[in-house]
Amino acid sequence: MRHEQELELEQVREEELTEEVTEEITEEITEKPEKRRKMEDKKQISISELPGVGPATAEKLAAVGFGDLMAIAVATPGEIIDATGIGDASAKKLIAAARSQLQMGFESGDDVLARRQKIIKLTTGIKAFDALLGGGFETGCITECFGAYGSSKTQIAHQLAVNVQLPIEKGGSDGMVVYIDTENTFRPERIMQFAIGAGIDPQEALKKIKVAKAYNSDHQMLLAEKVEDLIKKDGLNIKLVIVDSLTAHFRAEFVGRGSLAERQQKLNKHMHVLSRLADIYNLSVYVTNQVMARPDTFFGDPTEAIGGNIVGHNSTFRIYLRKGKKGSRVAKLIDAPNLADGEASFRVETDALKDM
Repeated sequence: MRHEQELELEQVREEELTEEVTEEITEEITEKPEKRRKMEDKKQISISELPGVGPATAEKLAAVGFGDLMAIAVATPGEIIDATGIGDASAKKLIAAARSQLQMGFESGDDVLARRQKIIKLTTGIKAFDALLGGGFETGCITECFGAYGSSKTQIAHQLAVNVQLPIEKGGSDGMVVYIDTENTFRPERIMQFAIGAGIDPQEALKKIKVAKAYNSDHQMLLAEKVEDLIKKDGLNIKLVIVDSLTAHFRAEFVGRGSLAERQQKLNKHMHVLSRLADIYNLSVYVTNQVMARPDTFFGDPTEAIGGNIVGHNSTFRIYLRKGKKGSRVAKLIDAPNLADGEASFRVETDALKDM
């Protein structure tokens, strides 16, 4: 009898133990996502938690656009020093800490391919032109068009400013535009004509374009830096930044060989800001560029883009525009990381840019 009672007692204990283990496992499974979220939250520290950053330094950084870890991670020590006044060693330590938090190291090729699936191709409305660029103007990079006056650089800018507002399935991005005008070339009347041609309400199209006129090179650089505020603080879905033209002010202000080094240094900094905007916020940057004639060229086209290697190296896609026969325009792709050189002809009409 006693033996049977002992067996029953052991059985009850086993059942209780099984229930306890089951409850622990269930609790662990239930709490695991919550624990993971808490761990992830701990990883995303604020700027003030970075080494050497107090409330005053954090405020200085935020005031000049370094409001998050990514902005600090992609900055140069010189930019951090100018913003805060800290030493070179401290600035480098600060940048290194931000980069380690974001795990900005190597990644595999398939990861890069997966990230590139987010790239949007903005249509020009010209089938031949889009085919030349592998589908259209890419987000995440800078595309430069250079050519003589009347080669349709600004016409393309106006057309892209309208097309970017189209739905993604129609070659747009449902996005807004920032138009930095350095040569007084922006015309709202032209936007309205292109909007009608694209089937968009003209007034709505104009509302989605933020225009700023740059009066000198410093003002132009400042406007480019302010684009980030429009995205982060104002919450605008900026998907296209146009600078028309990129080099006009730099060319006018820095004259002669003695000022060439300073000009190129400022131009390089300006393009790095634009490139960073394109990469971080997956937007397209379209810049137009002036040309100059080379009298020492005896064969071929003597025109050459302003800005030299600085502009050339910072632009992912470079397109040379020229006038063709019977009022046409010719776009020639001269530099691209993944596309072959080629040409596309188009014509400029009242409501759109169209194929020949």
